[in-house]
Amino acid sequence: MEILDPTLQAYLEAHTDPEPAHLQKINRDTHLKVLKPNMLSGHYQGRLLSILSKMLRPKLAVEIGTFTGYSAICLAEGLAEDGVLHTIEVNQEMEDTIKNNLQLTNVEKKIITHFGAAADIIADFQWQNIDLVFIDADKRNNFTYFELLVNKVRSGGLIIIDNVLWKGKVYGPEKDADTESFRKLNEQIAVDTRVEKLILPVRDGLLLIQKK
Repeated sequence: MEILDPTLQAYLEAHTDPEPAHLQKINRDTHLKVLKPNMLSGHYQGRLLSILSKMLRPKLAVEIGTFTGYSAICLAEGLAEDGVLHTIEVNQEMEDTIKNNLQLTNVEKKIITHFGAAADIIADFQWQNIDLVFIDADKRNNFTYFELLVNKVRSGGLIIIDNVLWKGKVYGPEKDADTESFRKLNEQIAVDTRVEKLILPVRDGLLLIQKK
């Protein structure tokens, strides 16, 4: 899923803060034990999520797509002292893995995990003044999740959407449904006047969206 030259990616990781030991373990265990381990954010992207969170010091953060908990831990590193991260995972079978991984950290008590369909869970919670959102779940619903949450995000708050370069396919000739979905997402947000936006060529592409 890396779109950058491997030599450049290795250089970037070598000059980034090291991956904490508990995240190294989660990274390794995910690759050994879990299907589709490439869904993990990983070292470089994880450090980016962490530093963005630390810049915002969110009191309320929301993540869609927990997987094994790696990105949730990175985001929780920057929470305000009384901050909380609500993370949503559709696959109930991941519950034990997520619980065990969160127990390796000092941010476990700041993370609340919800299981089920993200759209339903978002509708059930009367969240307002969200500081930070990370969307990394079922790709064809990215814009749905964005629309459900953008009006709940405070002015100056940040929404991050993962995989928006989709293995480089969005700027290539491919016409498959997933690629077209990402092209449409990027085009819709590019013209959305409620937000400022920037795509970073990190890993598989991160779309940073700041609410005006």
